Amino acid sequence: MYEIGNQISGQKYDKLQVEIVVETGKFDILSISLEKDAVFPNHSSPKDAQLIVLEGTILFHIDGESYTLSKYQHFSFPKQTEHWVVAKENSKFLIIR
Repeated sequence: MYEIGNQISGQKYDKLQVEIVVETGKFDILSISLEKDAVFPNHSSPKDAQLIVLEGTILFHIDGESYTLSKYQHFSFPKQTEHWVVAKENSKFLIIR
């Protein structure tokens, strides 16, 4: 069966919003929206992950380092590594793990 979804475009900027776009036994895709200055608190991923910024600019903190990521940039990070994110402006990004 084929499916078209609009979860990402319809996701509001209201602090932190996390939606599961795809969930399979092999991988998951999460859509995250962060309102400007909102924080995605410290956590870790159960799997190696890929982050792709769709809109805005975020500051990604991991292993004592900070990375500024903007629209269309990609960032890879390993499982079980604590990290946190703050939005420099209204932002949306995907986590693929």
